[in-house]
Amino acid sequence: MKTELKKKLALAMMAGLMFGSVGYASPAVAERESLNQVALLQSLAQGYFGGTVKVRDMRSLGDVGIGTFEGLNGEMIMLDGTVYQALGDGRVVVADDKEAVPYATVTYFDNDISVRLSEVKDKAAFEKILNDEVKKCGENSFYMIKLHTEFSYVLFRSEYGSQKPYPTLVEALKGKQTEFTAKNIKGTLVGLYCPNYMGGLNSTGWHFHFISDDRKQGGHILELSLKQGIVEFDKTDKFTMILHDDKEFHEMNLAKDMSKDIRSAEQDTQSDMNK
Repeated sequence: MKTELKKKLALAMMAGLMFGSVGYASPAVAERESLNQVALLQSLAQGYFGGTVKVRDMRSLGDVGIGTFEGLNGEMIMLDGTVYQALGDGRVVVADDKEAVPYATVTYFDNDISVRLSEVKDKAAFEKILNDEVKKCGENSFYMIKLHTEFSYVLFRSEYGSQKPYPTLVEALKGKQTEFTAKNIKGTLVGLYCPNYMGGLNSTGWHFHFISDDRKQGGHILELSLKQGIVEFDKTDKFTMILHDDKEFHEMNLAKDMSKDIRSAEQDTQSDMNK
């Protein structure tokens, strides 16, 4: 019964956007007040690193967001309509329009709520501040956030791409995850909050990516601290899922519980993964 409910929920949230192997068809601009997700984090966790959605398609779905690229080749940071690719060697490039996207979540960002920050000692303290605001504004909504500031410290990761046959997400990260530390660095954090009922489609809670002001460094945030800043929230009450038109994707068991692997991919350093 639970599996069937998840399937029905996923189908119900598809809003007519279709990607096909012969091209992409969508409205000229996606609805502004919708969180638009390409595939599932669960499919990525199982090793679906391909895709029929392209980077060029992402700009019709939003101007801010996070994701990854074909082969799990680095981390995606979408900011002000530009799609950046943080590579495994630490470099950041503007992603090629033809690059495939196996998973991403984007929206058109509108600043609905602003919260001033002061002396945030670590990621756990940062998430507590965010969660307190979410409780006030509605825990069952979606939130995309932006924070531009000087970070006292940020630990972030990216990864080198894998080749077919693709491993699972955790196995790929174990062998190819690279980690970088920066101090007193100016940049922008882009974050996503998904409510707890999204456990079968994404990662619940918060997921953060980072890009430096000079666009030379970036990736998935593992730890941070900052002295001050203003975090902006875009509260969104609509969700659209775009599924790949691909035989391999549709042969996957997407009801499989990948929560343990997703937690590891979200939080663990290289050393933690290899214990």
